[in-house]
Amino acid sequence: MDYSQIITIEPGKRSGKPCIRAMRITVQDILEYLASGMTTEEVLRDFAELTDEDIRACLAYAADRERKLVMA
Repeated sequence: MDYSQIITIEPGKRSGKPCIRAMRITVQDILEYLASGMTTEEVLRDFAELTDEDIRACLAYAADRERKLVMA
C-alpha cells in the first residue's frame, strides 16, 4: 500500500510524529489502540473522521518502518 498520501509528518504538529492526513491523530495512537485490543471497527466508531484505508495505512507505515530498521 502506498501510504505516502495518508501518513503526513509536520515538524510543528504532535512533535513531528507521523499523523493521519495532517490531523492530530498519530500512527502511534492507532497502533496503541489496536494493540490494546480495540478492533478496527471500534477505532472507526470512536474517530468518525478516520477511514478503513487510514487504519491500513498506519499498519503499512509501521511494517515499512520495521523493514527499514532490519535492513539498516
